[in-house]
Amino acid sequence: MASSLLKTLIKSSNLPSTTRNLTAVANQISEHTAKWMQDVSKKSPMELINEVPPIKVEGRIVACEGDSNPALGHPIEFICLDLKEPAICKYCGLRYVQDHHH
Repeated sequence: MASSLLKTLIKSSNLPSTTRNLTAVANQISEHTAKWMQDVSKKSPMELINEVPPIKVEGRIVACEGDSNPALGHPIEFICLDLKEPAICKYCGLRYVQDHHH
């Protein structure tokens, strides 16, 4: 799948920009997505990340890296936790909430 997509991209990029046709690429991507969505036995990535409960932190700011191993994570995102609802990392979807000690 990836190799045919790459070939289509290369063919498309060799054309002048005014005649570049990305329809074939879009069709391959949508076919791949439709095939993936047919398997209802597997959960989507969003369903899996939503099963992770919000992570409680003491401070007002959290630095999300996506994983404790930097090779598996994402760029650091500093997230402000001033709101009552959990704050969501834009890269990995992990949710954080401030743990208030009263």
